[in-house]
Amino acid sequence: MREDPQLSPEDLERVQQFISTGYNTIERKPFRGFLLFLVTWSVVALLGVVSYLIGKWVGYL
Repeated sequence: MREDPQLSPEDLERVQQFISTGYNTIERKPFRGFLLFLVTWSVVALLGVVSYLIGKWVGYL
């Protein structure tokens, strides 16, 4: 593996400037995967209950 930097100092400065602006500087809340799971599961369960009730109402079940 080479130890020489592959970018010039000017390029490294431009990369550092890009990293420190825009998307990377905004403080964000941590990703809460379990909450996403619960919301998704709740929506699927609600749709299942609605489809069951429609099936009972129409006479398929």
